[in-house]
Amino acid sequence: MTAALFHPFDLSGTALRNRIAMAPMTRARNPGSVASELTAQYYRQRASAGLIISEGTPVSPQGQGYIDVPGIWSAEQVDGWKLVTEAAHAAQGTIFAQLWHVGRMSHSSLQPDGGQPVSAGTRPVASAPKNTSFVYLDDGSRGHADPTPARALETAEIPGIVGDFVRGADNAIAAGFDGIELHAANGYLFEQFLNPLINQREDRYGGSLHNRARLILETVDAMAQHIGAQRIGVRLAPNNLTFDMPFYPDNEATYLYLAKELGKRGLAYVHLNDNLQAGQSVLGEVFLQQFKQAYGGNVILAGGMTRERALQLVEAGTIDLAAFGQPFIANPDLVERLQRNDALATPDRNTYYGGGEAGYLDYPRAQ
Repeated sequence: MTAALFHPFDLSGTALRNRIAMAPMTRARNPGSVASELTAQYYRQRASAGLIISEGTPVSPQGQGYIDVPGIWSAEQVDGWKLVTEAAHAAQGTIFAQLWHVGRMSHSSLQPDGGQPVSAGTRPVASAPKNTSFVYLDDGSRGHADPTPARALETAEIPGIVGDFVRGADNAIAAGFDGIELHAANGYLFEQFLNPLINQREDRYGGSLHNRARLILETVDAMAQHIGAQRIGVRLAPNNLTFDMPFYPDNEATYLYLAKELGKRGLAYVHLNDNLQAGQSVLGEVFLQQFKQAYGGNVILAGGMTRERALQLVEAGTIDLAAFGQPFIANPDLVERLQRNDALATPDRNTYYGGGEAGYLDYPRAQ
């Protein structure tokens, strides 16, 4: 009997061939911020995933935090993404675009007119090798640099942020994506608004949990008016400490509140990212069950996913899809390998970011 993980699945009206998702992963291979034929080949190779979630694609120049990442704010970028969606669909794949604004995790060299990045507040990112932006250095080479201290968004600027995501959602559908995922995880802009130790605002976007969640919900609602709620997923990262995100005691309560609010909106899914600390899960099974109950819709889980955990959590109904990230890099046929319980190839970390075909298109399928 075939395990539920490998069965077809109805994702709020989108038919998936199985319950395995390819998690979004930045690969930094798009000079000029436009997806290319190489990008299309990369996703086509991995189209046996039930759902592909694209690498994060910034919705505006202000939303960038890393060079050579394909954006989705211009007509040229839409045309680049059309290559990707056509390739994925030709291989019977389903692909959502992950819409992204990094907030404070940026550098002035990436910002319009060399300005400051923007955030919910002005708390700086601690200087550390794991907390850097990927930029062009003064000598023209690619390298890592500490984020430039951010300024707090003015209240009057926030409708423009929402508008950028609406444009991004419209552009994604025009490019042929099956839907979009709002990136509200991993220490980026929306999570900066959620976190009360970063968000010290005194306007309608700060203070209470209701206010701190307002930007996410307003953005979801605005996009839904344009493309339909059933084409929207949201990525969240409870208990996240990545990129110097400070811990706060009401973290899980914050995300259970969001689960209830998002559950009212008829979305395609919520995608939880388990940002492991020292190799240990930060999302226990009890919390996952509480979240699933509060949300009531489709839940995807990513982060340190294994075949065994995916089989167990999907079979138990704790999650609906299991997302794999790094295993898809070196195993373009990951779904087939998991189904046969084959050994998995190990990716070369030296080729994760930047470069060309090496470490991107040259990983073989299992014999």
